[in-house]
Amino acid sequence: MDYKKIVDEVSEKILSYSQDTSGWRVIKVSKNVTVSSKPSKEYAGNIYRGEGIIKEVPSKIIPFMYLPEYRNKWDKALQSYKLLERIDQDTGIYHSVTHSYGMGLISSRDFVDLLHVKPYPGDILTTNSISVEYSSCPPTPSCVRGYNNPCGYVCSPLPENPEHSKLVVFIQPELGGMLPGSVVETALPTTLVNLITETRAGLKGLKDHN
Repeated sequence: MDYKKIVDEVSEKILSYSQDTSGWRVIKVSKNVTVSSKPSKEYAGNIYRGEGIIKEVPSKIIPFMYLPEYRNKWDKALQSYKLLERIDQDTGIYHSVTHSYGMGLISSRDFVDLLHVKPYPGDILTTNSISVEYSSCPPTPSCVRGYNNPCGYVCSPLPENPEHSKLVVFIQPELGGMLPGSVVETALPTTLVNLITETRAGLKGLKDHN
């Protein structure tokens, strides 16, 4: 599998999502996080965008969000999250297992994702991910294997306050199983709000601890 080609293509897509200002519809505003959506070009569902401000710089936020030693401590949506293979310094294959959601309405899911960290001028830092097949981590009966279409985090310092950053998260997962669309459309915006608020709380906890 040509991982370099895949991450280059995904990185281009995440950059284009971050520059795309048309057609987004705000669907949820909660805890200083704004979630918007629009029809995805990758699959039959929507792409979701979560946006929020975090009191930290991108170089601290992005590693905190994707490295297992941090993420396992703060992300309440995940049962487990681990690195399966390091491809290079900025690229790896990760396996995540989610808790069930909504009183069991959505059972546990797992994802195997190729993730690449890419910087841009202006201290902008991004993650760029897509699900891949990985022979040593096949689907198991204990959870439903999901598929992440191109997804990622785009984190940029606020020009008026460089100690704060704007975090934008793009997701467009196919959750698998026989889920009604209405359930997915309720769950995913909440997932984005939780992800950004838990990142804030986790970073604050790390700062307070240090």
